[in-house]
Amino acid sequence: MIRVARYTREIALVAMVSLAMGCAGGGAPFPAEPAPGTREPYVIGIPDLLRIVVWRNPELSVEVPVRRDGKISVPLVDDVQAEGLSPHELKEVLTEALAEYVTAPDVTVIVQQTNSHTVTVIGGVARSGQIALTRQMRVLEAIATMGGFNAWAKKDRIKIIRKLDGNETVEYVFSFGAFASGKAPDSNLLLRPGDTVVVPE
Repeated sequence: MIRVARYTREIALVAMVSLAMGCAGGGAPFPAEPAPGTREPYVIGIPDLLRIVVWRNPELSVEVPVRRDGKISVPLVDDVQAEGLSPHELKEVLTEALAEYVTAPDVTVIVQQTNSHTVTVIGGVARSGQIALTRQMRVLEAIATMGGFNAWAKKDRIKIIRKLDGNETVEYVFSFGAFASGKAPDSNLLLRPGDTVVVPE
């Protein structure tokens, strides 16, 4: 009898969770917000534009794009992997490589153009396209940047598609109505490079 009662409670709990997810429009739980003031290190990507400065060696200082293979070409050391590294990590790689040719090289890596950090907004907006993430941006700000909702937008079924490590994809569902009414104040997601915001029509 106790076992039956416990089983009944478990079934009821599963049903309640499923109902709650259905009411929320499905999708994965929203990720936790980063602590105020915290910033992730910038990761170099394709096709960022980099400036490599070698102090007192102007002939080795160059401005180079990150190629489609993720590498850059630097005098003396030729091709160097840049994609996936932070500027500081790339500095260390270049310093070690140049040390074979230059005594105590002092290398600085500057990201001139952050071309790889973008989000895409498509569907029921005034214009679809990509936005450069030059600063932190949330879902509604990205939509506003693309001219706002069009007349056919289904504002309560917005999807944010995000690629995780290992090419796994997660999908979040954002309801403008729930956010605007104060029912989901934390749902205006902070976007990350590579996110796609889909506004269905």
